[in-house]
Formats: sequence, C-alpha cells, structure tokens
Amino acid sequence: MSADPSAWPEGVARHVLAEVDSTNSEAARLAPHLTQPTWIMAHRQTAARGRRGRAWISPEGNFAATLVMRPGGEPAQAALRSFVAALALADALALVVGPGAVIALKWPNDVLLNGGKVAGILLESAGRGAGVSHLAIGIGVNLVAAPPKDVVETGALPPVSLLGETGVRIAPEEFLTYLAAAFARWEGQFVTFGFAPIRTAWLARAAKLGQPVTARTMTETITGTFDTLGEDGSLVLTTPGGRRAIPAADVFF
Repeated sequence: MSADPSAWPEGVARHVLAEVDSTNSEAARLAPHLTQPTWIMAHRQTAARGRRGRAWISPEGNFAATLVMRPGGEPAQAALRSFVAALALADALALVVGPGAVIALKWPNDVLLNGGKVAGILLESAGRGAGVSHLAIGIGVNLVAAPPKDVVETGALPPVSLLGETGVRIAPEEFLTYLAAAFARWEGQFVTFGFAPIRTAWLARAAKLGQPVTARTMTETITGTFDTLGEDGSLVLTTPGGRRAIPAADVFF
C-alpha cells in the first residue's frame, strides 16, 4: 500500500457520478454487485441525508461520497470505522490546507475546522445473520460553501467551508484521492492492530477533551466532563452522578 497521499489506493474502485439521489442510497443499490471496496462520488445529490434522517445540504462544488465495503464481523466492530473515517478526513484536510488551520474531531462523527463543522460522516449497514454484509460510509465536506446558519439545529456548531475558512479551493475529485489514500492507511492500521491505535489517534485530535459537554440521547440530556473515548467507541463523561458511557447521542458545547 502506497503512502503517497496523491496515489489512489490499490484494490479500491471508484465511480464518479454527475448526479444521484444520495451516494449512500447508490451504495446500497450497488453493494450486492461489488467485488472490492468502492468509492461512489457525486457532483450533485438530490436527496442527501445526515444522521437521524436529517437533510444534508450539499451544493455543487462540495464533496459528497460514500465508501461501500464488506468488512465482515459484527455490527459493533464495523461501526468503529466511523473513527477510521474521521481520522482519514482530518489527514486529507490537513494535507490540503497546511499547518495554519485548526482541525479537530467531534464525537461521534463530525470534523471541525477552526471551531466550525466542515464535514460529517454517516454509516449505514446491511446485515446477514449476526454479521455485516456491507457497510456504507457516507462523507460530506463543505469544500466551497456551508449551509446557512438558520437551518442548523439550535445549539449546534456553526457550519463552515474549507474555502471560506482558508481560501483554499480544491475540486471534489482531487479531494477524493487524498481521502481514499488516507482511509486506506488508517483501515490498514485498524485491520492489523485493532481499535486501540485508532482510539489513541482520535483522542489526540478530539474536540473538548477534558472540558464540559452536553450529550442529548433520544431520552435524556447528560452534561459532564468529556473524559475519554471508550474501547467500544462510546463517549465517556464524568458527571455529578458518576461516570457515564454513552453509546449514541448528539453532543453540544
């Protein structure tokens, strides 16, 4: 596997589309017919979505792609690739913008640039028995434009764009090559050594580690100090009532 960030990884396919409803939906349609990991990128999406069914606004010039793969193993293990993808995104962005910008990772699946949300990750999977038949890792990056602040959930971080924050302009297909190469490197780490090195690297870039945050689940709101990332990828908070491991939530700070 090449360490060249501008080299397309071996054994990985790519499809670049002019328009699609959503790259994750296209990944689900193609998955039964694919024989290798495949990136699906679209210049325009007509029905893009984020976590919990939220709309994802992605004008042309922004980045929208999905990696579909057959990871095998249990769903909980496959889900840890959200952190693999976050590290790959951070590496790709760092290569593009250089050392002047501040890139951080927000649990569970956002990438921040200078304190604002520049990218998001959405994992969807299909199962067979207790295993995962395919995993789709959808990634959206605000390369040239960010959604207006009035469409963002109250209390959420402001969206930003790469162009707006740094003045750097990069074409989506060029960014895809950097991202695919970075993902292949981190995926190799994950497959060879497990989640431990991914967890360590993610924590080194974690936003608000050691600081107060609020986690909102479907049933409660929990405020505490962001203590660490659990070995299962959970958010671990120290709260007035003790230590809490939270497997799924939206985080605000």
